[in-house]
Amino acid sequence: MGYRIAVVGATGNVGREMLNILAEREFPVDEIAALASRRSLGTEVSFGERTLKTLDLDTFDFTGWDIALFAIGSDATKIYAPKAAKAGCVVIDNSSLYRYDADVPLVVPEVNPEAVEGYAKKNIIANPNCSTAQMVVALKPLHDRARIKRVVVSTYQSVSGSGKDGIDELWDQTKAVYNPTDDYQAKVYPKQIAFNVIPHIDVFLEDGQTKEEWKMVAETKKIVDPKIKVTATCVRVPVFVGHAEAINIEFEDHLDEAEARDILREAPGIMVIDKREDGGYVTPIECVGDFATFISRIRQDPTIDNGINLWCVSDNLRKGAALNAVQIAETLGARVLKKG
Repeated sequence: MGYRIAVVGATGNVGREMLNILAEREFPVDEIAALASRRSLGTEVSFGERTLKTLDLDTFDFTGWDIALFAIGSDATKIYAPKAAKAGCVVIDNSSLYRYDADVPLVVPEVNPEAVEGYAKKNIIANPNCSTAQMVVALKPLHDRARIKRVVVSTYQSVSGSGKDGIDELWDQTKAVYNPTDDYQAKVYPKQIAFNVIPHIDVFLEDGQTKEEWKMVAETKKIVDPKIKVTATCVRVPVFVGHAEAINIEFEDHLDEAEARDILREAPGIMVIDKREDGGYVTPIECVGDFATFISRIRQDPTIDNGINLWCVSDNLRKGAALNAVQIAETLGARVLKKG
């Protein structure tokens, strides 16, 4: 006996990826519905060998459905997630709307799988920010061994984090650079993204942080440990898919780089590729389509007593969004619903 699953926002990048991953991982599905806005009604999307036609989210009845994977942004989620939850369907939400709600668990299954059991307060589980998700997968096994005091992270985030419009902007600007007759103005980003980097993701806050940076701080504390101090600089880079992060970690106890490498090799969801030679590390283009979070460049930080530096790369459309949502559904099924 399997589940009745609804994918909300099925025509978007993350929604399509959710359908792909549900099929790839052979999630026990008895029935699946691909939901979208009325303007996308009837659009065809793939689910394994099957082709689904999208249904109208506005009129869909969630009664009798087990799990809904939401990938439609906060504004629409605010309208439809409570309706689904009230109908008895567990919502796994990819937007930021519920991440900081004390009554909604924020879950990365490799890190805090037990948190899914708190879903019942609102019948909603939140998926973390893409940049946070891959980082905490790397932090948790190290934290368990040596207790993390402080994290300094710089991100190199691909344009797919801004959706299709971000991808299109990078593509159009790149063509315009080689064809100066094209008059192309930035629309998605405040400055040119092609052949450039932009130290600005989301809106600026009063203290000078951007909201993306604040998210990494708040979410790491909620998922891993509220005592961890985190400071982040989040940067948009001209890469289509795949986020990278340079992470500096300060521990309470000494942790040798060799032991850190061994711990990460054994940790769930992680692939260590760390050869001290040309090309002995993973870059964003190499992680696209993969389930793993890749760790490279593990080395001691000699400027502090107990420090480690590492390089972390992951497909943001997968682990940063769709994959993590499906893994939450798997964890919910194994720990609570127990149908598949």
